[in-house]
Amino acid sequence: MAELITMPKLSDTMEEGAISEWLKKEGEQVKSGDALVSIETDKATIEYASPEAGVLLKIIVAAGAAAPIQAPIAIIGKKGEDYTALLTVHDKKRSAPATHKAGAMETTSPPLSTPLPAASEDSRRLRASPLARKMAKAEGFDLRQLTGSGPHGRIVRQDVDAALHAGSTQGGSSLVARAEDQRIPVTMMRKTIAKRLVQSKNEAPHYYLKVSANVEQLLTWRQYLNGAKGVAEGTLAKVSINDILLYLTARVLRLHPEINASWLGDTIVQHGKINLAMAVALPQGLISPVLNEVDRLALREIATLSRLLVKKAEEGRLLPQDYQEGTFTISNLGMTVVEDFTAIINPPQAAILAVGKIRDEVVVGARGDFRAQKRLSLTLSCDHRVIDGMMGAQFLNTLVSYLENPLLLLA
Repeated sequence: MAELITMPKLSDTMEEGAISEWLKKEGEQVKSGDALVSIETDKATIEYASPEAGVLLKIIVAAGAAAPIQAPIAIIGKKGEDYTALLTVHDKKRSAPATHKAGAMETTSPPLSTPLPAASEDSRRLRASPLARKMAKAEGFDLRQLTGSGPHGRIVRQDVDAALHAGSTQGGSSLVARAEDQRIPVTMMRKTIAKRLVQSKNEAPHYYLKVSANVEQLLTWRQYLNGAKGVAEGTLAKVSINDILLYLTARVLRLHPEINASWLGDTIVQHGKINLAMAVALPQGLISPVLNEVDRLALREIATLSRLLVKKAEEGRLLPQDYQEGTFTISNLGMTVVEDFTAIINPPQAAILAVGKIRDEVVVGARGDFRAQKRLSLTLSCDHRVIDGMMGAQFLNTLVSYLENPLLLLA
């Protein structure tokens, strides 16, 4: 008997999803557990496995279109099976009057009989990752002219990068046909970012504490760690400034649990676990994958895990457990020209640390002499409902002391 496949809820905050790519074609046999469709959520793009076995009789929501959770997106059944009755029954359920408790919000999805764009032959046959599609759209060239190097000939980011590089070194490419104006659809991720950050800025009383730290000893320590023989041989992970920030911040949060907290309306929760989210910028929006219980991890373990999470984020392979349950966030723009900035708190967290670039700064020494110093700027955004000014200042004081003298960790 034919079965409706509905839009699954793939993250805790997901309200709707967009079909990035159908991995099976109409008329194709599908096994239970087969990768059926690639769905763009508010957090990442996830391949969804078919919950049913049979033939993909109909694609209801085409690639590029969106649907709310629980709305039908496809039908799977026996080959040649008549599924019109299934559509009729579902339409009647959708159109029937519903009873609600007072104050309840009604959410509906369009009836199945409403015409939806059909999946084109090109969208069925072209296998490309969501990131590759977005890059190609931004550059204005046709992916069908590329040969994919990914699994089953799938076009991935590296293929688009290679095409762009070839075009720039050869003085242009016939692949590129730039348009003067573009209307770019808002992704599920960016919609959710907009909604949550507007809510955070409007509801949480933000205030900001700014400091800078002398990181000359920290840079010497990092140079020593990355000079180890195992790093060159590939058996030890190379350590970045961001890895050290994660490592030190987790240990400072252990000393200041009032900062590792969340506002839940009637209660303030001081989290027992220190789960650090790190902001990663993607073309479709910002996502913050989470490293769990960072205070229990060694520095090189953090380096390995952070690179893995960033790679998964860039390739759209993050799973829900990779970006949930963060208790504190670090947003680092130190690899850019930005010297300092303020960040918006990621609710329900109570704070976020914004990190700027390391720069040379002239300081006055103890004897009145002037000298250059490597300094790093930090700005802590706090929710005043949870963190008072002195709490935030004490946290930053401890963090700066560790950044300026990492050997304090051994004391």
